[in-house]
Amino acid sequence: MKSICVYCGSNAGSKPVYTERAMALGDRIAREGLQLVYGGGNVGLMGVVADAVLQAGGEVVGVIPEQLVNWEVAHKGVTRLEVVGSMHERKLRMFDLADGFVALPGGFGTLDEMFEMLTWRQLGIGNKPCAFLDVDGFFQPLIGMIDRMVEERFLHPAQRADLWHGDDLETMLGWMKDYSPASATKWLDEKHRKTMR
Repeated sequence: MKSICVYCGSNAGSKPVYTERAMALGDRIAREGLQLVYGGGNVGLMGVVADAVLQAGGEVVGVIPEQLVNWEVAHKGVTRLEVVGSMHERKLRMFDLADGFVALPGGFGTLDEMFEMLTWRQLGIGNKPCAFLDVDGFFQPLIGMIDRMVEERFLHPAQRADLWHGDDLETMLGWMKDYSPASATKWLDEKHRKTMR
């Protein structure tokens, strides 16, 4: 693993602990010799993570749509800033650049980006590790919903187990480095799969 993509809020959130954990993650990424790939912003937790990596001597690649550059939220101090035409291009480029994906607290955009990576992995488009690094229980309700998807047979148990969730940075990085993707098919019921064709 040479690079990690971090998805997180373009706002800082309501608690100082969100910023503290974003700084800790950025610092650790740099000290592990990993490159940060992120959304290219200078605001919120996005800017905090990028600044922490840079301050610790690491490399940061930002990928940002042109519209957001025009809104003057692009981080001008990163190692490399790639400007793309759309959000769709941004997600694809970040996927190509990163060896794994981590979500810190955030809003719609954070969940959109992480769930697209999980969906691609489920469909066999990608095989890269995805982790929710929890802060103060932020992701607990979301993980409960994912567990509900398994209970109601909308998600394969092996694919749920293939997603890391926790609050320990050391454990998360170890899991990502040793990651081996689940081999379960998306389809829980082969009979239903045939009738859908």
